[in-house]
Amino acid sequence: MKPHFKQIVIVILSIFLLSCSAEQSDSGNAAAPQPTPPATEVPTTPISTAINYLALGDSYTIGQSVCETCRYPEQLKTKLKTIYPETVFSLKVIARTGWATGDLISAINSQNPDSNYDLVTLLIGVNNQYQHQDFSVYEKEFPQLLNKAIALAKGDSKNVIVLSIPDYSYTPFAANYSESNRMKISNEINQYNTFAESFCITKKVTFISITDITKQGLNNPSLVASDGLHPSENAYRMFVERMLPKVKMALQD
Repeated sequence: MKPHFKQIVIVILSIFLLSCSAEQSDSGNAAAPQPTPPATEVPTTPISTAINYLALGDSYTIGQSVCETCRYPEQLKTKLKTIYPETVFSLKVIARTGWATGDLISAINSQNPDSNYDLVTLLIGVNNQYQHQDFSVYEKEFPQLLNKAIALAKGDSKNVIVLSIPDYSYTPFAANYSESNRMKISNEINQYNTFAESFCITKKVTFISITDITKQGLNNPSLVASDGLHPSENAYRMFVERMLPKVKMALQD
């Protein structure tokens, strides 16, 4: 019986080894898996030959303390030109340092731009907080501005992008503030951003948070402009990188 049992064991082992060898051979011949593109990558498809872009805001949009081509709307336009070389991009900026929501509303009403923009960006509210305006003012005026932005974007909410308010408590400008004061600033800016994002959701408008980038200001001085308060060219470049996938989707839709 023992020799017979030994033969059975040898046969089973042989079958097992042959099976393993075949599996290894198959896997060696299989095509290598293709790398998966990053989740934020948006394939580039043709867009209109002419794109009108309107940037609404305050000092963060006008680019206080950085060169004109360094501010984020200009950097975005330049980046888009490289992606869509056959398209002509025009940019109009309605923004000024110190403007709160009410100032921007007045400026838009005064300038009365045409409602023919393919892309509208909006970044506003820090001066409401800085000037200690009652939060109810923002609750009333931000919706007015967003509705106006949609109207200026040919009435299409997908053509509007709202950026969150930067947190200036993480800049050298506020470095000497007390810890409690800096925390108060952050909490209030969070309140503004939470309200803006919630309203954007109801209007089906894209909201992009860039506040975390500005919170690196104390640890990374290259993200702060020479005035020690506003974002630098590098920070605005990071804004644009974060915006770009959503902008491409809006323009290509």
